[in-house]
Amino acid sequence: MTALFALRREFEETVKEVSDPAIGRTKLAWWQNEIAALASGAPSHPVSKALAAHLPDVENEYRALQALLAGFEMDLDQARYLDYPNLRRYVQGVGGTFASLVARATAKDAAHASTWSAPLGEALLLAQLVVETGNDARHGRIYIPIDEMQRFNVTAADLINRKYSDAFTGLMRFQTKRAGDALHAALAAVPTGERRSQRTLLAQAALALALLDEIERDGYHVLHQRIALTPIRKLWIAWRAR
Repeated sequence: MTALFALRREFEETVKEVSDPAIGRTKLAWWQNEIAALASGAPSHPVSKALAAHLPDVENEYRALQALLAGFEMDLDQARYLDYPNLRRYVQGVGGTFASLVARATAKDAAHASTWSAPLGEALLLAQLVVETGNDARHGRIYIPIDEMQRFNVTAADLINRKYSDAFTGLMRFQTKRAGDALHAALAAVPTGERRSQRTLLAQAALALALLDEIERDGYHVLHQRIALTPIRKLWIAWRAR
């Protein structure tokens, strides 16, 4: 689990913490080669070595690791999404693929784990995008579909300039509800026999739902701050979920 989350962090930092897309693509190309080296049994990066040592059936996960990297690569190619089906390609590539990797690592029935873990990963990413709305906008990325912003009469400039309004509240209420509904539906689909093996994903989902509730109580003030749970509350929620 630690190695998988560390790998995701490496990919995320590569695309979101570089100012020059050309540098980001160069780094992703290096990771593409490193993933191939991992699959062939000759990794060089500490995270890759950890995966080689602990991830079951690394060779068969090669395509999934490629898909995860391709999902993050979308951040270098576009910063806006026309509609939800367009955004969902990104959500599936990053959120769904990663959750499937995590689930298969511990699932009792790894062959069928993606059917229920991918939707859970997508829902987790939707919740994360709600939380990071303001921070992403400040870095030039807006993950709210353009047609939905137009429907609620909210502009990209409103997000970048941290402009709160009734229209923005309505937009964020819609985004938060979609993420919450997706989380509840995905949690209900996790097989009973897999719940103990998937405590990591279940804890993440419980934390995400609690955070969405907190955002709602705060009035969706996500443009100027990153709303978070206290460490003690996070520990309690995760322990109960496990």
